[in-house]
Amino acid sequence: MTDATTLTRPAVLILLGPPGAGKGTQARMLEEDFGLVQLSTGDLLRAAVAAGTEAGKRAKAVMEAGQLVSDEIVLAILKDRMAQPDVARGIILDGFPRTAGQAAALDDLLGATGQKVTAAISLDVDDEAMVGRVSGRYTCAGCGEGYHDEFKQPAVVGTCDKCGGTAFKRRADDNAETVRERLSAYHAQTAPLIAYYDDRGVLERIDAMGAIDQIRGTLSAIVTRVSA
Repeated sequence: MTDATTLTRPAVLILLGPPGAGKGTQARMLEEDFGLVQLSTGDLLRAAVAAGTEAGKRAKAVMEAGQLVSDEIVLAILKDRMAQPDVARGIILDGFPRTAGQAAALDDLLGATGQKVTAAISLDVDDEAMVGRVSGRYTCAGCGEGYHDEFKQPAVVGTCDKCGGTAFKRRADDNAETVRERLSAYHAQTAPLIAYYDDRGVLERIDAMGAIDQIRGTLSAIVTRVSA
C-alpha cells in the first residue's frame, strides 16, 4: 500500500458511516498505510482524565456529576492531543464531529494552527444489506472469534475454528429491528453533517458494501489525492 512519506501534508480525516459499515477496520488500515493516528472521543476523554490534564479534570468533574461532556471540553482535549508529536502525519477522527455545529467548531480549532479537514469520507451502505450483515453476527463465547450466519460459518458446525469451543453468543442489540433503528437514527443525525462537508467541497463517498481490501484501496487513493 502507499507509504506514509508520499503524503505532502498532514491529513485530517473524518470517517462517517453507520454501525457495521467497517469504520474501525478501515481506520486501522489507514493507520498502517499512512502512519495516521485514529482518535476517538471516548479514548481521548479517558486518556485526558487519567493524565490529569486541565481539560481532563474538567471532563472528570462533569462525568462524575452524570452530565454530558461539553463540546468546549472535547475540543480542548482534542487540541491538547493534536499537539503531541505522534500525530504529525495526521489523524483520523472517529465519533467527532457528530453535528454541523461541532464541525464548525472543529474548523475553527484547526484553522487556528493553519490546518483544515482534508476529507470527510462517508462509508455508504445498503440499509437492508447492512441489516443482514449485522444481525447475522455471532462470536465464540470462549475466544471471541467472529462468525456470521451467511458469510462465515465454522468449518465444523457448532465448533469454533480457532479454539474448538462449542458455546457461541450474540449481542442483544444485533437484531434486525434494532439495526434498522440504529440506521434510521444515523441517517437523521448525519445528514446535516454530510451536507456541511459537501458544501465545503471535502466530502468523499465510498460504497462500503464491497470487499474489505477493495474499500481499502479506494480509501488509500482518496487519501493520497487529497493530501497531495
